[in-house]
Amino acid sequence: MLRPVARACLTLCLMLSLVTTGLAGLRIARDPLVAPLIDRSGQQIVAATDRLMAEYATADRVAALMAERLGETRRNWVAIEALEEVAAERGLALPPALTAARAAAWEEDSDWMTGIGECARCAYDPATCTLSNVLLCQVPVALTPLGDIAGIARAGSAAATGGDVDEIDLGLSVIGLGATALVLASGGSSALVKIGASTARLARRMNLLSPRLTAEGLAALRRGVDWAALSAVRSSDDLARAVRMDVLAPVIAVVGDMGRVQGAVGTTRALHLLTYIDDAADARRMARATEALGARAVGRIEVLGKARFLRATIRWSDAARTVMAGLLGFLGSLAALVASALQGAGLRLLRQLAR
Repeated sequence: MLRPVARACLTLCLMLSLVTTGLAGLRIARDPLVAPLIDRSGQQIVAATDRLMAEYATADRVAALMAERLGETRRNWVAIEALEEVAAERGLALPPALTAARAAAWEEDSDWMTGIGECARCAYDPATCTLSNVLLCQVPVALTPLGDIAGIARAGSAAATGGDVDEIDLGLSVIGLGATALVLASGGSSALVKIGASTARLARRMNLLSPRLTAEGLAALRRGVDWAALSAVRSSDDLARAVRMDVLAPVIAVVGDMGRVQGAVGTTRALHLLTYIDDAADARRMARATEALGARAVGRIEVLGKARFLRATIRWSDAARTVMAGLLGFLGSLAALVASALQGAGLRLLRQLAR
């Protein structure tokens, strides 16, 4: 008597789990706004990274990361100073030998004669810039409309002489100039796009943009810009006719997120953080993280690494939790039903053998 009742209950649980899972999956399939992963709020990002830092930001790890940075040929002082800020924030004592090595490295890199020579090279060729001197030697021009005009002029000169045209640099210059025109017309709504385009163009010339992001941007720019029509552009209306906004929208969104990063942490830190961006999702999450954490984002991504840091900006949605709970319930009920069936079959086999 009890066995049929138990089997019926297990079958009912199985059906309910299957229905719950199916309904949640159907909701996700029909509603594009319901995603399995959703963005955390700014306060949640801070709390999530605080928990991770409590686990990973140990004295030994911070010291090892700092020693690795000090050993680089072209030292990244943005990263080094961010790690020092982490140590100070968490009250970590760095080894005296490491502190002495840091002081010696700073004395070597901050020598004024060396700085003059590096700044001259940086002003001529941004690929030779370090994050320490780029603010002084490149930014005064690169992050203004003059930088956009210079980018278009470089492309025109290369095309006229039969050289290679840097389509990424040219495309970002076009977006930057277009955004500048929109800022004047709309009162500032495109300022982030302008700042982001200029920052991305400088990062491109410094070889800081990831190959994957560069390839995706280049593919979109080739499809979305009428390169032949650019020579006839004389106004913002001409520019609008030379680009396909539907194709360039993803690129402009990424550029806008880069502008958000620059606004949250400043130019040099933003240039450092752009090296961690490989696609549009990375750019969006980085922008949200920097707006929540500010300058602390640099030290935290140095300690946690890109994967852990960006995962802290998202969480499972309630719909995804429902699906997983339903799926686990379905599998549990199915396993219990199979076990019950096997138990019944085993008992029947034993009775037959006993006879």
